[in-house]
Amino acid sequence: MHKPELTGWAQVPKFNERSPEHLATIPRFSFFEPPIQNIHPKKEINLMDVFFLIRNESKKQTHELREASDKKIQRKIKASKFSYVTFSGVFSSRNDHSLLKHSGLICLDFDHLPDVQAVRETLLSDYYFPTELLFVSPSGDGLKWVIKIDIAKNSHQEWHTAIGNYLNQTYGLQIDSAGKDVSRACFLPNDPMLYLNPHY
Repeated sequence: MHKPELTGWAQVPKFNERSPEHLATIPRFSFFEPPIQNIHPKKEINLMDVFFLIRNESKKQTHELREASDKKIQRKIKASKFSYVTFSGVFSSRNDHSLLKHSGLICLDFDHLPDVQAVRETLLSDYYFPTELLFVSPSGDGLKWVIKIDIAKNSHQEWHTAIGNYLNQTYGLQIDSAGKDVSRACFLPNDPMLYLNPHY
């Protein structure tokens, strides 16, 4: 596997070697029922739960969203009909100040990609950041990439900035800047071909 050179931020840790303790710990985070105005979580779930939800649920909503041509209608469908999670932690309420525990995960958004499959393969083969979860966005033309970060070394926002710089310098990819918010909501579409790291 090609090892890319890091420029501009040389302290990106390599997470490929996973200890038994790491494998035994499955991160948990908050799950919310629609609409998006509901900021109170229903329960805590983990990546395996999300995997089964995305693979098996929300087929009707996802189809309706992707058939809609008007952007306002698309936003309304997402906001009113899709369940969502806060991948980066457990919250008492969905805002940054109500974080109870960081999950050690960050979700990076890639929007309006000309070739979703090519970017998917690029992310799955990245040398420094093994993919925990990867799925097509509700709109169908983007990706949601969930990876691990070490909050003991850098803040959530610092990781977001550093990884964004790394992806741009290495692959020419741009991430959505809104993901820097630790309480960022991520809608759960239907994607029967999503990827979950086998160590789960």
